[in-house]
Amino acid sequence: MALLTHLLVCTFGMGSWVAINGLWVELPLVVTQLPEGWYLPSYLTVIIQLANISPLLITLLHHFRPGCLPEVPVIFAVLVVGTVACTLLAFLWNVTSWVQGSYHSITFMVLTFFLALVDCTSSVTFLPFMSRLSTHYLTTFFVGEGLSGLLPALVALAQGSALTTCVNVTGTPYTTSSPNTIGKTDTPQGNNSTLVPGLTGTAHSMGHLESNSLNFSPLVFFLLLAFMMACCLVAFFFLQRYPEPWKTSTKDLLASQVTLYSIRPLEEDLGPPGLGDSSKDQGHLEEETPQYHPALLLFIYILVAFVNTLTNGVLPSVQTYSCLSYGPVAYHLSATLSSMANPLACFLSMFLSNRSLLFLGVLTVFGTGFGTYNVAMAVMSPCPLLQGHWSGEVLIVASWVLFTGCLSYVKVMLGVILRDHSRSALLWCGAAVQLGSLLGALLMFPLVNVWQVFKSADSCNLQCST
Repeated sequence: MALLTHLLVCTFGMGSWVAINGLWVELPLVVTQLPEGWYLPSYLTVIIQLANISPLLITLLHHFRPGCLPEVPVIFAVLVVGTVACTLLAFLWNVTSWVQGSYHSITFMVLTFFLALVDCTSSVTFLPFMSRLSTHYLTTFFVGEGLSGLLPALVALAQGSALTTCVNVTGTPYTTSSPNTIGKTDTPQGNNSTLVPGLTGTAHSMGHLESNSLNFSPLVFFLLLAFMMACCLVAFFFLQRYPEPWKTSTKDLLASQVTLYSIRPLEEDLGPPGLGDSSKDQGHLEEETPQYHPALLLFIYILVAFVNTLTNGVLPSVQTYSCLSYGPVAYHLSATLSSMANPLACFLSMFLSNRSLLFLGVLTVFGTGFGTYNVAMAVMSPCPLLQGHWSGEVLIVASWVLFTGCLSYVKVMLGVILRDHSRSALLWCGAAVQLGSLLGALLMFPLVNVWQVFKSADSCNLQCST
């Protein structure tokens, strides 16, 4: 029965961020099919940040009106909404609407907001529910949460990437699939012949992905995400009805309330700060807690905000510009492998835990260096270094994986340090996480969408000096 409980808890934890993580790894295929094109990730970054209004409201309600929101019905509602939204996304992801003179993927963005609302709300509902269980189940929950990033990435790798070719369009109105012109109908003058990007082996039409190079379509991918959310819903149904695990002392309950999740942005993996230490006697946690000088605490908070600014705001907004100039395969591998690097770094922290602030600072510098390279390639788009050579593709994929891996490890260990310091330190850490993520999103949105600092490529008419 204990094994069954661990399996249910792991599945329950998997549903916490599987929808948004899955959405990000599918972007390499979606971004070439929707009107926003290369701008799409910057839109999604802001939309996901806005979804943090849900955990903020729940936190305030719990503070000012304790008990007004029963957690079990709220979790059921969250999981049902997530399952339904993923199912709708499978069939409606490529639906566009004519708004203010051009096409926009309003449906995709609205469904993304609901998915983000679900995942952000899980931060303040799943862990309080887990506090009912004995503390040794908390590690299993975090393992499941790590799988929420790993499983969609594996599915995306199995799906493959859509290779593109150029389709000759002659003498008729057409809809281009260029990132900045998709959805705009051009009236031909005379018998002009124009090359526009299309998917391999098919004639390309806006919002439809029909490629023999894919093992299965985005419809199947999003249905698999819906299935994962449904599995989480079923696991929760049995968990809350299964009486055996609800044996925990008040001391265990208080020790396992990890308030760091009270405000958590996109694909944030500060959760595993319980991974490496959950086997310890948490009843004596405060007696063993090291006390840090206020200046060191300030340094930690600044580091938390900085790291989350990069990982949740700045870099996701420019990943298309950083990778897609090297081709769809490079973008596909960068998105999926970096998504896998996140949970793997969290698992690594279980066995190789290093709380040295000097070490974490140096690791942050290395991660920032890889991030700087990624941003530099985005600035140089559509003609980055080593474009058209295999070494350029290898470098950009490796740089994204190492960037994500290094800073994910730093986030986990900073969460461990602050969790062991005090509960109030975790609360301030959550505020730093949210502040950094919000600043990153607000900084990049005007740079990408208003001032257009980053330039997208026309893959059929690209001319770069060699």
